[in-house]
Amino acid sequence: GQKNSIDQKQWYQRRVRALPLVAKRCIQLASQKGASLWLTTLPIEQYGFHLNKMEFRDSICLRYGWEVKNVAEYCECGQKNSIDHSLICKLGGFVHMRHNEIRDTEAEFISEICKDVKVEPPLQPCNASLLPSTANTAIDARLDFCGRGFWRPIQQAFFDVRIVHANSPSYLNTPVENLYVQHENAKKTSYNQRVIEVEHGSFTPLVFSTAGGMGKEALKYHKRLASRIAAKRNENYNDVITYIRRKIRFSILRTTLIAVRGTRKPVKKYRTKGIGDIDMNLISYE
Repeated sequence: GQKNSIDQKQWYQRRVRALPLVAKRCIQLASQKGASLWLTTLPIEQYGFHLNKMEFRDSICLRYGWEVKNVAEYCECGQKNSIDHSLICKLGGFVHMRHNEIRDTEAEFISEICKDVKVEPPLQPCNASLLPSTANTAIDARLDFCGRGFWRPIQQAFFDVRIVHANSPSYLNTPVENLYVQHENAKKTSYNQRVIEVEHGSFTPLVFSTAGGMGKEALKYHKRLASRIAAKRNENYNDVITYIRRKIRFSILRTTLIAVRGTRKPVKKYRTKGIGDIDMNLISYE
């Protein structure tokens, strides 16, 4: 039995290595923890775990790197449209919407176990000369959310979210795990020392991919989160961690699908004439 399992694993690895670069990357991303939960979830609408027919087909295409049909040839920004472009184009606000959806979902989760939870808390002013030159010392700097008592009692824990499109052509030659570490380190370089020295708190970067995977820091954070929620509510840890990953996966999936088919062109508002432009000598009809 064990020998057959090893043989099957080796056969699978050989097949994956033989795939084209983009297809290989899609398989690697789909194999990450939590990335495929949407396929095994009951379509319960009240939890947001449902997709319509078009959304399901588009999700399959995104999973395997297939072409999504019936989308505009050119983006509203003027560039040729593609999956890669639609997921990084900032026109229409879909990149911010995807980020804010995860931010708000995580803040809601952490409010179950932490006090003094805030979304986009501003950081205290700091003396730039006392921090590394790579630190973000802006007066208006803020992180995505925070809460007291997550890692240590009373201590303020700060978190910042980043969602990367790991299938972007510029990332294809970078191993997925290295990509997560790269973005985690970039966040730490900007904020870690400032949070420790000025806020006397902790800082954790939460890096996700548009395919639903996440970095080591986010995995560690979710395990801690699930463990504490399970203990507080006297529920099974496996049920809690699965629900959290499922909720995050659907949040990323839904906002990704919106970016693929959503309208980026602003709608012109119909505006009636102002009172200063109206002729008061109206004609009466009998």
